[in-house]
This record gives sequence, structure tokens and C-alpha cells, in this order.
Amino acid sequence: MNDQPDDSDAPLGSIPRLKLKRLPERKYYSISDVAEESDLKPYVLRFWEKEFPMLHPKKNRAGNRTYQRKDIDLVMRIKHLLYQEGYTIEGARQRLKAEIAGQTDPPEAVRTRKFLSDLRRELEAISTLLPGS
Repeated sequence: MNDQPDDSDAPLGSIPRLKLKRLPERKYYSISDVAEESDLKPYVLRFWEKEFPMLHPKKNRAGNRTYQRKDIDLVMRIKHLLYQEGYTIEGARQRLKAEIAGQTDPPEAVRTRKFLSDLRRELEAISTLLPGS
């Protein structure tokens, strides 16, 4: 027996837990349950499993996907990033990795901000050298 607490239903990082609209609270949900709750087709959910490594619902003995609450929260967050915020799949994947790791910004955004800040300082220094400044 494993004495460790079961955190398999714990939310991932800072992925918000939303109230389910149509589904009752229970431990496992089928892909059709999740598709109905998220207003997505099952093939979209299967595709996202390939594109987002953090989305990996377990399979039961019959080979059917069994989604837990954390999986549904992640599906809803992916949907929001792709459809409402306009992220690409790659951008949404990076954003989710950063959110799950507890970072507010992905490393690329931090590097880009630093680069732009340095560039601005250099341009301001150059502009003081130009006549009429």
C-alpha cells in the first residue's frame, strides 16, 4: 500500500478550477462527458492529448479514457487560450507549461522583455548623440 496522499485530482499549478455546468461531481468522467461539458468534439480532445503532454487522461481496463477533474480544468484552460485569447497550439503549450511550473511568464517572454528594455536604452543613448536632440 502507498501511504502517500492521492493528489491525482489536485489542480495543476495555477490552472483555475471552474464550476462544472452540466456534470455532477464524481471521480471519473468519460470522453463524451468531457466533450459535452466543454462543447468540443471527442476527436478534438484526442488531438489535444497529442499536442499537450500535460493532458493525459488515464485509460480503464477496457481502454476507454477516464478524465479526472484536473483533466477537465486543463481542457477548459486550453480551450480558453486557443479560442478566447487567440494563442496558437505552440503558444498555448508554452503558456500552460509556465503556468503549471508556477511561472507568471514563460522564459521567452522574460528574455524578450529584457531585450526590448536594453534596446530602448541603447536607442535613447543614440538619440542623445543626434543633432537637434
